[in-house]
Amino acid sequence: MRSLDIAGTGMQAQQTNVEVISNNMANMTTTGFKRSRAEFQDLIYQNLRRVGSDSSDSGTIVPSGAQVGLGVKTAAIYRINEQGNLQQTSNSLDLAIQGNGYFQITLPSGQTAYTRDGTFALGADGTIVTADGYTVQPGLQIPTGATGVTINTSGQVQATIAGQTAPQTIGQLQLAVFPNEAGLDAQGGNLFMQTAASGSPVTGNPGSPGFGSVMQGFVETSNVNVVTEITNLITAQRAYEMNSKVITTSDEMLSTLTNLR
Repeated sequence: MRSLDIAGTGMQAQQTNVEVISNNMANMTTTGFKRSRAEFQDLIYQNLRRVGSDSSDSGTIVPSGAQVGLGVKTAAIYRINEQGNLQQTSNSLDLAIQGNGYFQITLPSGQTAYTRDGTFALGADGTIVTADGYTVQPGLQIPTGATGVTINTSGQVQATIAGQTAPQTIGQLQLAVFPNEAGLDAQGGNLFMQTAASGSPVTGNPGSPGFGSVMQGFVETSNVNVVTEITNLITAQRAYEMNSKVITTSDEMLSTLTNLR
């Protein structure tokens, strides 16, 4: 019976759906996290009577045909890159991006990763680094003895040095934007890598056309909506139950056949 396999694909699809939803909910307090949504496609169809085929020698054709679908499959898991809320932390090295863009991070391998998580700190040599100690490009170093750090909305970094009246300009942070943000490859640790689907990054100063602004003393919260996720979870659970009911019904039909005398 096709219905056994068809319902099985439906249960597998809803299991994937629940896994995506659970990951969203698990990261509802993760800084800069972007929620995901599972998308599905129907599988190939079996033609019992092909539409448009000849139904007689006089040239009449079948107007609709008869096709039986063979189930569902996961087509994609999209990342929804809408802006999260900005939460004030009053930490001078916490940065949030309001608008488009990613911070650029140098990995130990020398590759460049990208992140919306701006919870930065100072390394042992005064370099601005991530929570994992990875250098934030372009590798700006805060001088020893600095009494304060100021980062304006355009990404310019200045340090206040004891005994000096005017702040010292350290350097300029830049952001990267992509033609297709959904094509970035998530690496974990709030990091993403460039792929052929994402396109090549375009870098620029925060606040420039097409680039977001940098907000010092803030972090971007997750864009997960708890009410939406709970609603989606209930819908997925009911869909899973209905597909399991189809399997139960198919099993009962097969049992009826085996009991025929």
